[in-house]
Amino acid sequence: MIENAKQVLRIEAAALQAMAERIDENFCQAVTKILACQGRVVVSGMGKSGLICQKIAATMASTGTPAFFLHPAEGIHGDLGMLMKGDVLIAVSNSGETEEIIRILPVIKRMGLPLIAMTGKPHSALARSADVLLDIGVTEEACPLGLAPTASTTATLAMGDALAVALLLERGFREEDFALFHPGGALGKRLLLRVEDLMHCGEEVPMAHLGTPLKEALFEITSKKLGITGVGNDRGELVGVFTDGDLRRTIEKGFDALARPIGEIMTRCPKRILRSALAAEAVQVMEEHAITSLFVFDAEDRDVPVGIIHLHDLLKAGVV
Repeated sequence: MIENAKQVLRIEAAALQAMAERIDENFCQAVTKILACQGRVVVSGMGKSGLICQKIAATMASTGTPAFFLHPAEGIHGDLGMLMKGDVLIAVSNSGETEEIIRILPVIKRMGLPLIAMTGKPHSALARSADVLLDIGVTEEACPLGLAPTASTTATLAMGDALAVALLLERGFREEDFALFHPGGALGKRLLLRVEDLMHCGEEVPMAHLGTPLKEALFEITSKKLGITGVGNDRGELVGVFTDGDLRRTIEKGFDALARPIGEIMTRCPKRILRSALAAEAVQVMEEHAITSLFVFDAEDRDVPVGIIHLHDLLKAGVV
């Protein structure tokens, strides 16, 4: 059983390697036609090829190339109305003779849409009709009966990925662009959420004056439930912080500091972050300095805090 599984993978790997060696100017022409496309990339195929086409269209759409899947059987019964001038069609058929695909070709030609064929038969009807031919042929299927599409569908999927990645690179597609199409995923949260989206502000920001006795400042720490208070001067500028950890270290020194002004025992030069910074940047600063909170500032005023962000806020939002 294990050897059979290994043989399947060897056959499919060999098919991909052979196809890689055949990549030529036709591939460049396909990428060029798609880049020049003023509409959408329409990917069409039947059966197992159709399932692969759906994945190719989804990959392109999520990497900066507007694309959708057209079922050719539905196409000949009205769905060809989805097509418009400026579109490019990628038609997929390993045999190049799939009836439903062949039947939509006259409409594609009549509309003047560029046709990119992905087929394993360079002399097939589909190949002859194409403006660009991408050879996805394999010497053998991994199915021992030679019936179920296996190596051929893997080759088709890989060719689709190669097109999508080539287009991505040519467009200069960035992580930020990818995140825009994936706002619900971890990457989207990491690249789209900003500190100002998650920070506490207004009355939720713990602040104590320099001259406030530590005993009173502890109420600020406790009531705001963030384990920290900022320490401000008469102008409201942040000059230090005092945390639960600072309290423990103060007590460990063996003297009663509760009556002392918090300004005498605070931690000076606290770490800070701008409200416009990515939430992921806040995580990085916290990890680098082994802290759990950052006071937040406007770019125009980097002295008076406008908010505070805590590690728990970042965890809750799924940024970490």
